[in-house]
Amino acid sequence: MKVKADFDLCEANALCTAFAPDVFELDDDDYLVILTDEVTAENEERIKQAVASCPKAALSIEG
Repeated sequence: MKVKADFDLCEANALCTAFAPDVFELDDDDYLVILTDEVTAENEERIKQAVASCPKAALSIEG
């Protein structure tokens, strides 16, 4: 499975970075960066929390 972002919807609210800072980051211009798109057993729960917390529904898990 992979985590995906719709960058047209993303407002860089950074809620995802609070749940999974090893997966999501904001760059110096406040744009979302996905550091790793692989959903693993170790990060799955945190990524699911990040997806659920996104106020613009810009994140999803595919595959």
